[in-house]
Amino acid sequence: MRTIHIDGASAGQPGPSGIGIFVKHDDGSVEEFSRPLGCLTNNEAEFEACVHAYELCRERGWHSASIRTDSQLVNASVEKRFVKRKLYQPYLTKILRAEEELPLCFLKWVPSRDNRAADRLARQAVLASGRRDPC
Repeated sequence: MRTIHIDGASAGQPGPSGIGIFVKHDDGSVEEFSRPLGCLTNNEAEFEACVHAYELCRERGWHSASIRTDSQLVNASVEKRFVKRKLYQPYLTKILRAEEELPLCFLKWVPSRDNRAADRLARQAVLASGRRDPC
């Protein structure tokens, strides 16, 4: 089973934002993805990272993966299948649909210290987003 670390970041609330996805495959090889998102809040970027991780699994035909996030909000929302803020509902809906399609891909919370590679990639994406879309 591959491990996918995800993170979202924003330089403002809202501000230039981006996501980082760090994939470690069973054979020890890794892949890194850094994607600018434009002007979003940090929480929106965290949800976007999760959506993109599931999309990556679907696109690549990866039927099993441990997706790891340091966002307690995203993790709790997925576990409870509920968000308080309507702003996050579209993200949660996409994630829950993806979970149904990919039942062996699951989300797990990890402390920030265990998510440094994805954080680095998300910060790179924020810089690129700020250059493209200064909000």
